[in-house]
Amino acid sequence: MKNMMIIPLFLFLFTYVAQSQKVDSLAKKLDSLKTNAITDSAKGKEINVSSTAYNERTKMNGKVFFTLLGTDFTQEITGPFHTPTRSWHKVLGFAVIEGGLFLLDKPVQRNVTDFMARNNNLRSVSGYVTNFGLTYEIYTLAAFGVGGWVFNRPKMRTTTLLATQSYLVAGAVQELTKFLTGRQRPAYTPENASPKPSFHGPAFTLKHGSSSFPSGHTTAIFAAATVYAQEYKNIKWVPYLAYSAATLVGISRMTENKHWISDVFAGAALGYVTGLQVVRNYHRYAYLQNHKPKKGNVSFNLHLNYDHLEPGVRYAFN
Repeated sequence: MKNMMIIPLFLFLFTYVAQSQKVDSLAKKLDSLKTNAITDSAKGKEINVSSTAYNERTKMNGKVFFTLLGTDFTQEITGPFHTPTRSWHKVLGFAVIEGGLFLLDKPVQRNVTDFMARNNNLRSVSGYVTNFGLTYEIYTLAAFGVGGWVFNRPKMRTTTLLATQSYLVAGAVQELTKFLTGRQRPAYTPENASPKPSFHGPAFTLKHGSSSFPSGHTTAIFAAATVYAQEYKNIKWVPYLAYSAATLVGISRMTENKHWISDVFAGAALGYVTGLQVVRNYHRYAYLQNHKPKKGNVSFNLHLNYDHLEPGVRYAFN
């Protein structure tokens, strides 16, 4: 249980530090719920994902990384309380689909387990794929990050850092949700009873140390995949590859009998929303950096004018 709460506590600490900064700090300026002009600049076609957009002015150092991480977490937690009216149809749509999947949890679980029992050769494949939602995903992010530094690709470095932020924020939210919901996993069977997709609350999680809702592996892979899909949307095959890989991981959580279908869908939705929020938050930061007032430098010099020296003044913008 202590391990489960490490990530939320870690992010809470950085959120507190970020929000305790002075009024005109970067964290305050990045508050998408108050800065409408900057929010609008980071939506839709206005997001600049060309390689030239990732430069010295928009790069992330340690301070910026953790400031963004803190504001990501703050916006993730407070966002539902500030959902604009125009977005409620999306929330309603998710609720309807998720409610329908709750009704399908048991029949889908039975069919999937029966299918896997008849196809033993798929078990090893399923186990391999499911690791991309956690262990292998960490290795993949590390490989992309190293590649970005070795080959001097600023966009690859930045995207990997954003995917890491998304991974951490989504992981914190799903761990908190798991703790609060305390849902029984399909592989958990009380004595002489069949598995049930029941919600028992925090007491169940405290007792058993494991909760099913939402799927953590699916949340993690969709959180990172969405960042890459958004940052490289100008390359047509990248979003298809990213979301296809994430979907396979989600399916593997059911073939491994670790999650109900509604867990997987909720995890995918959480990861997707988190990825979008992280990308938009970074582009708000880039917008602020690229719209800073230009600073001027004054320099004095002497130059030869015919047969005598004349003083000169030069003013240059940075």
